[in-house]
Amino acid sequence: MDIYHEEHGSGEDRPLVLIHGALSGIGTSFGAILPLLAKTRRVIAVELQAHGHTPDLDRPLTVEYFAADVVELLDRLGVARADVFGWSMGAAVALRLGTDHAARVGRLVLASVSFDDAGLHPGLLDGIQDLRPEHLHGSEFHEEYLRTAPDPAGWANLVTKMKVLDANLPQWTPEQIAALAAPTMIVLADADIVQPEHAVRMFRLLGGAVPGDLAGLPACRLAVLPGTTHTSIPQRADWLAPMIDEFLDEV
Repeated sequence: MDIYHEEHGSGEDRPLVLIHGALSGIGTSFGAILPLLAKTRRVIAVELQAHGHTPDLDRPLTVEYFAADVVELLDRLGVARADVFGWSMGAAVALRLGTDHAARVGRLVLASVSFDDAGLHPGLLDGIQDLRPEHLHGSEFHEEYLRTAPDPAGWANLVTKMKVLDANLPQWTPEQIAALAAPTMIVLADADIVQPEHAVRMFRLLGGAVPGDLAGLPACRLAVLPGTTHTSIPQRADWLAPMIDEFLDEV
């Protein structure tokens, strides 16, 4: 998979890999926060199969394929381990990297992630199979695709493939989450597609939600962004960048 990527900033420590959301690309997912993060570290922003500049292949879109493609890119770049920041679908890819390719991951930042179907608000995806490509014409995602895709006519096929992925969302068991080796920061909007109770459940599985003054701070973190929706998380760059920087720099 000839996955498109961009490199920004510099640094001798682990680089930070950015993984975008569904139907999105580097610009719509990270256009605001990427310059802030690249001030202090090397950042590798990717575009997954059929998204942005990366062409499609004759295979389905799955989180497992996406994660394997990122690992292959790290191999080509000679990167042994990287921190990973994913938003939405990209957060699921980052989580799959953490559970299935643990040796390649330093720290994880997961913005709006659910580890099983129960994490989403009930009925959220009930109408997703009725979504048609033209429903998204004029959206920032469609406009970015027209600007960047090697085949701008491929939008309809991308939407069709994403509907299949949405009907078969990746799943993890609580035991897999609890066994996650990478220190993890969970980011959630207070009006997200993921239920806040689910984010707290995941936080507890990772060792969080303890009285820190007595037990010490856990390796994981939880950040809930007020007055924010799922799709407006990328616009909270001024809030997120310093929190992510502090978390990634923690010894």
